[in-house]
Amino acid sequence: KQSYEFKVTHLPVSKKIKKGETVEIRCQLERSGYFSEATYGFRYFQPDGSGILRMDDSEPFLPNDYYNLTKESFRFYYTSQSEDQQVIDIYFSDNLGNTFELSFSFNNDNSEEQ
Repeated sequence: KQSYEFKVTHLPVSKKIKKGETVEIRCQLERSGYFSEATYGFRYFQPDGSGILRMDDSEPFLPNDYYNLTKESFRFYYTSQSEDQQVIDIYFSDNLGNTFELSFSFNNDNSEEQ
């Protein structure tokens, strides 16, 4: 068998974010089986709000561009550029036609620092 389902799990992520703030999204690729020639990648969309998504010290990702996933444990960093609600949808896929989607929603944190 070559084609195995997979999912991407993540640790809890803050639901509130201030403009200019960055949140870390720690992820883990979990496969239901192993095929040595399987490759994984992702693309993302931002239907609401404005922000920057990157991984480690990479250049910011562009919406709808496809990027290879080179590690099974990885971290995204999302930086808010908006005071509105923000949503990012990340679509993962493998070279055998399997897909998995993650969606994150952030509300503006307008509380004052004390």
